[in-house]
Amino acid sequence: MTAMTPGSNIPLTATRVAVDVAAPVRLDVSGLLLGANGKVRSDDDFIFYNQPAGPGVTYRSGGGTAPDAILVDTGALPAGVERIVVTASPDAAGQTFQGVEPTATIRDADGGAVLATFTPPRLATETALVVVEIYLRNGAWKARAVGQGYANGLAGIATDFGVSVDEEPAAPPAPAAQAAPPAPPAPPVAPVDPRLAPPAPAAPPAAPAATGKINLDKGRVNLQKNQTVSLVKGGRPLLSQVKMGLGWEPAYRGKDIDLDASVIAYGPQRNHLDSCYFGKLTILNGSVKHSGDNLTGEGAGDDEVIVVDLGRLPAEVSGLVFTVNSFSGQKFTEVAKAYCRLIDAATGEELVRFDLTTAEPQTGVMMAKLIKQFSGEWEMTAMGEFVKSRTVRGMVKPAAQAL
Repeated sequence: MTAMTPGSNIPLTATRVAVDVAAPVRLDVSGLLLGANGKVRSDDDFIFYNQPAGPGVTYRSGGGTAPDAILVDTGALPAGVERIVVTASPDAAGQTFQGVEPTATIRDADGGAVLATFTPPRLATETALVVVEIYLRNGAWKARAVGQGYANGLAGIATDFGVSVDEEPAAPPAPAAQAAPPAPPAPPVAPVDPRLAPPAPAAPPAAPAATGKINLDKGRVNLQKNQTVSLVKGGRPLLSQVKMGLGWEPAYRGKDIDLDASVIAYGPQRNHLDSCYFGKLTILNGSVKHSGDNLTGEGAGDDEVIVVDLGRLPAEVSGLVFTVNSFSGQKFTEVAKAYCRLIDAATGEELVRFDLTTAEPQTGVMMAKLIKQFSGEWEMTAMGEFVKSRTVRGMVKPAAQAL
């Protein structure tokens, strides 16, 4: 195994290689297929979680428990593609790489043997990186450590390599006095990575848009506090089994912390129906189930999981509030990387994620709520509201008030 430094390269001894990128925070990892001019041929050459496969290049999700990876089959790359760059950016909006430097590991994709590793040094304000590249030189494929940073996020990388970052369609023309001939059909549009959207300019005073909801049509949604996403995909409500994964880590290495994840169910009048927690693992006729208690918060991935079968919930259930409490009395200022994420239980796909970026010296927090609309669809709202309570019993009243 080779520990690479910026600019160093190695010959590839495997035709199929996997490049995974790990860091102390959740990352979005992408791959771009480049020609001799250093540009993508089209937006189809940008491989990421919302467009996971291209000719010879595949995105592989780690599911939150392992690093995301880009797999490159050099024997299957199309003629004219001479370089694949592997990029990474922190999943949390605006977060830099300072103090959370990533490590890329290049492996034989078939045997799993590690060929090389690379950790870019001296990172500060970078919010996106070209980490490594797989490139063709004199008929042979090699890997190079890059570590080039961008302070303007993945949009800066995309612009440099020719990916379109303007995803907003033009506004429809004003009605004309006389009907104009129909416009020719628009060409197909490749899936758009929502992380590439340029900062929106200040909008002039105008009537509110007809549809302001976020839905799941563009793939995974990263919520900020108080943002809401409608659990609708392709115009249809997601009436299926979902998992709410909750995770956390001790803020100080070696100091275990015992947190308890729970869900509180309410009726249409904010009346408390039942609570699911480590002491009551199944409620509402089995439509809500808890994975059991995690006493330390150690280890990667979700610490506790609550499974909700939206289609089997009793009709009177109109709201679910997901909470986390510190039974041992430790405050949330002693907790790091607390998050919740909604997962499609059938496919394992992460649908919605909310990272708790602030903390207060309290023992309870309301992480998120699911609310059933009159239409029957469910909406998830990120909360991040702190409460003085060591048990779920003390969360029932404040959670009802927050519905």
